Amino acid sequence: MKSRKNTKRVPSFRKLLRTSQIKLDNKLKNKQFKQKSAAKKYRKEQKKLREAVRDAIASKPFPLEVYKKKQIAEKREEEEEDALPLDMMDEDDLKLMEDLAQKASFLTRDLSSNEPVHVKKRKHESVIDKYEKVPRRMRSEPEKELIHLLPIKDKGGIIPQTMEKPVSNVAQDEEEDTEEMEEAEDFSAEPLPVLTPEEMAAQRRQKLQERKMHIAALASAILSEPDNNIKKLKELRAMLMEQDPNVAVIVRKLVMVSLMEIFKDIVPSYKIRPLTEAEKATKVKKETQKLREFEEGLVSQYKFYLENLEQTIKDWKQRKLKKSNVISLKAYKGLAEIAVKCLCELLVALPHFNFHNNIIVLIVPLMNDASKMISQLCVEAVKKLFKQDKLGYASLGVVKVISGLVRGRNYDVRPEVLKVFLHLRIKEVELQKDSEDIAPKKKFMTYKEKRKNLSRMQRKWKKAEEKLERELLEAEASESKEKKLKLHTETLNIVFVTYFRILKKAQKSPLLPAVLEGLAKFAHLINVEFFDDLLIVLHSLIASGGLSYRESLHCILSAFHILSGQGDVLNIDPMKFYTHLYKTLFSLHAGRTNDDMGIVLQCLDVMFAKRRKQVSQQRALAFLKRLSTLTLHVLPNSSVGILATNRVLMQIFPKMDLLLDNESQGSGVYLPELEEPEHCNAQNTALWELHLLQRHYHPIVQKFAAHLIVGAPTEGSGALSLDLSQRHATELFEAYSMKEMTFNPPVASVTPRRKDTFSPTDSFIDEELNKRLQQHISETVVHKPLDFAKHLKESSLS
Repeated sequence: MKSRKNTKRVPSFRKLLRTSQIKLDNKLKNKQFKQKSAAKKYRKEQKKLREAVRDAIASKPFPLEVYKKKQIAEKREEEEEDALPLDMMDEDDLKLMEDLAQKASFLTRDLSSNEPVHVKKRKHESVIDKYEKVPRRMRSEPEKELIHLLPIKDKGGIIPQTMEKPVSNVAQDEEEDTEEMEEAEDFSAEPLPVLTPEEMAAQRRQKLQERKMHIAALASAILSEPDNNIKKLKELRAMLMEQDPNVAVIVRKLVMVSLMEIFKDIVPSYKIRPLTEAEKATKVKKETQKLREFEEGLVSQYKFYLENLEQTIKDWKQRKLKKSNVISLKAYKGLAEIAVKCLCELLVALPHFNFHNNIIVLIVPLMNDASKMISQLCVEAVKKLFKQDKLGYASLGVVKVISGLVRGRNYDVRPEVLKVFLHLRIKEVELQKDSEDIAPKKKFMTYKEKRKNLSRMQRKWKKAEEKLERELLEAEASESKEKKLKLHTETLNIVFVTYFRILKKAQKSPLLPAVLEGLAKFAHLINVEFFDDLLIVLHSLIASGGLSYRESLHCILSAFHILSGQGDVLNIDPMKFYTHLYKTLFSLHAGRTNDDMGIVLQCLDVMFAKRRKQVSQQRALAFLKRLSTLTLHVLPNSSVGILATNRVLMQIFPKMDLLLDNESQGSGVYLPELEEPEHCNAQNTALWELHLLQRHYHPIVQKFAAHLIVGAPTEGSGALSLDLSQRHATELFEAYSMKEMTFNPPVASVTPRRKDTFSPTDSFIDEELNKRLQQHISETVVHKPLDFAKHLKESSLS
């Protein structure tokens, strides 16, 4: 059997995508630091253990013996007197003594050991005999501290020397030391000058001005000659660690923004890759070597700068404050906001450069941050990135991280995180347009220029060369288009997987409106195989009754987008969606639901204008009548949008002029309260609402009402102006919006007249205007509910 090698499992791509390279490096550094600290701790413990054993051996009591210390001392003095001085000895004798000194066991062995020098040549005494020789003493005897002196060597071995440590009054010594220190401080230290608040402010302004000048000098030097002054980036980046507490916060903010602008200017338009060993070994020109050094320094400083920004945000999020730091926790929030702004700018400005994926991994989780300002900054940055990304590399990376974030948080994220998908550039028209923009364009010489500047043979060669260049350009353009389509397909697949997961597992999540809105926009790009299941899910959501009115409108819009695109080939009847919209139209009013009118107008456009062949005349008549009634109790911009939709219906379906006649056209009575548009007998009623709308206070509503009363002609006296007729209903709804609480269009100002030029017709005009306003209020319903069934029955019978 072959033994399997213990290979370390490579982390998956998704895991690597979630974790930035900076975090991986930090994890590796933390792991190495823990290993070093563990080894250091183990060495300290072993050292303490050895010292404890050594002290235990040294403090071991020995047998009482009588030594003639005086004789030994006298003997040593005599030896020292007999010894010759070193300067009177020969060089050979001195060298021999030095060699013997290096080989002496007394000098090289551990002095704390009690064993004799030649311990291997003698027999060891038994442990019991040694223990018996130790003198006994009472436990009550206090232990005395001993001082170890130099040992004495004799024939029997080494004799340790000790003496008792003299006891001194520690408290008294400490007091004396403190008194001496205080006296020394009094004599040495000079009293610090006390500054007034004005002087402190002036000093702070001076320091801040010096730092600003230094930052400006470094930045201008780097921008003027990036190749030569790339090392000054390190000096500027070092100012991120400003330690002066008076100016630290402002200086760090200025350095962050300055470095961000510098990198945006000096970063090249390509990604810098690391050099291989073979490339480093080869000799190159001075210019090439200089360029390599510049690129290497730029990438390293950019990496350190991003790490500093990440650490600033991390410290603020974790509420960590280092002891050596001079910035308070409150100031950390401002620093973190500036760091997030810098990262957002780099995310949008440098999508092609190194570490862009790391910036994405940092920015996307901050879109779900509790701070509204930071989350809004990140959301706007991602929207800008989506709008300007033509190729799709950056968009694909952001979509992957967002999908992982939504799934990792168990669908508990802010709806704005998913709403950024609506800004993706995934449309067929934009794809063709972008491929034309990206395709390289080259100007070729005209025939006259060739004839004028080239000879016959040169024109022949030029023609062949241009033909080859055209073929290469076409191949490059087709390749870029295929690559882009592939990236967009992968991006859209991840978006739909995220949407379908939420529809399946988190239908009560606050993300559902964003999902339905996204499906309404991208439904025409969904695979046909999912249409049946998706329509069933959308209808079940509407039938459940748990959705808000806007969410149900998004469901309807998504269903009709599906059926108006690739779904034309499917035999599916969306009658239930028509019925739901018909019976819920009167939920709109001049209050909070007025903003939902834009979605209703989109639904009507998809349901009637794009499916005109699948809609019956009875259904169109019922919707035309109900929409005309709805115009009476909504805001003017909604009335304009509805009347523009009615105009389209009257032009698409030719028999809509039945409702302009008072005579009934068939059997039965109009039933406005019925929820089925096919069976309400709408052909037996009339559009009496248009006569009221002709006296509306809004001029645009008056124009549309007068235009519809005469049958919505395209030419003649009753036709609309080009400005109104060529605009879509949703555009008119937005154009005449009254969100700013001003009259739209604005009322023309009237120049005041003098008292002496007052005309008697002025009072008559004011009275006439008041009468018309009171008549309009009495005839129309603006803010109070109305029994529509009773009102419409009376109107139809009349």
